[in-house]
Amino acid sequence: MDTLSNLFKIRGEMSRKAYMATVVGTFAAVFVAWSLLSYSQLVDPTFLPTPGTVGKTLWSSIQSADFWSYVGISSYRVLMGYLFTCLLAVPLGILAGTFKFAEAVLVPLTEFIRYMPATAFIPLIIVWIGLGEPAKIMVIFVGCFFQMLLMVADNARAVSNDLLQASYTLGANKLQVLRKVLLPALLPELMNTMRLIMGWAWSYLIASELFAASSGLGFMIIRAQRYLQTDMIFMGILVIGMLGLIIDRLFALLNKKLFPWAEGGR
Repeated sequence: MDTLSNLFKIRGEMSRKAYMATVVGTFAAVFVAWSLLSYSQLVDPTFLPTPGTVGKTLWSSIQSADFWSYVGISSYRVLMGYLFTCLLAVPLGILAGTFKFAEAVLVPLTEFIRYMPATAFIPLIIVWIGLGEPAKIMVIFVGCFFQMLLMVADNARAVSNDLLQASYTLGANKLQVLRKVLLPALLPELMNTMRLIMGWAWSYLIASELFAASSGLGFMIIRAQRYLQTDMIFMGILVIGMLGLIIDRLFALLNKKLFPWAEGGR
């Protein structure tokens, strides 16, 4: 049984049973608060639909072919934007975290650009590559790439310098240190970084489907907003959240299977 002092101890441990009970309790508290506010009509139903109304909207939507086509095209956009981000940001981030010259070239510029909101690039993206699918994927790429590059560079820098020096002492050359020491050592944290960035990719989905879209979950939400269909908006947000949570749990499971020695086994 976890005592109160243990629960608030800095980096203290918590039993899995207590942890799961807290998670379930938090979700239940949010659901109860939502139910109280909506069923009692303390908030106008136009602005806050009841859980039952949202559930009925979800049930009718999942029987519609349009809904599944929206889920499919949104997932495609997120995955493509995320894939291009990983293909470029991971190697560049490793370079920036390993070699000072690469850090000097990449990090200050990336630090500068990452404070520019991805949505501010939308007009330029439209001018450069039009309104089609590549533009929507590009918005997700711009939103994720610069953040991921810096985070991967931090992952590479976090590898113990003592570990690298020990490898040199044992006779390893530079290439062997890179391939057999640095890369394996950073992989668990790299996987966590990729997991976090996947969440960001879903966040940028709505922005990517704000302009000239005729399909997708973001389009569905924007269209519902025009007609004040808040139940549809809630349903769309919940579906995006559930898709993101499923992918996040898959990443966590993969990380645990591939790197069971990693701290925390997340």
